[in-house]
Amino acid sequence: MAKLSPHFLDYLLEPFLETIKKYYRIERKEICFLKFIFEAYDGIAMLTTVDSDLGVVMFHIAPGCEDDVEMILQDLQHHIMIEEV
Repeated sequence: MAKLSPHFLDYLLEPFLETIKKYYRIERKEICFLKFIFEAYDGIAMLTTVDSDLGVVMFHIAPGCEDDVEMILQDLQHHIMIEEV
């Protein structure tokens, strides 16, 4: 039997998963950096750019991971501008 890719399973399950959506404004030049940071924390949150000119991004946070995301963002605030909108 063929083994399914984890990404394929995520695609199939996506409509059934609810995420917490939060919006932040960050420095424009840091959008890519922030996206890579959260990709490294596999599965806790996904970041999408809402308005690149204003630096507005949206986090899709996995249920139960809100505290982890908040902790990471608080630590990053020592290095880059991040504010909730």
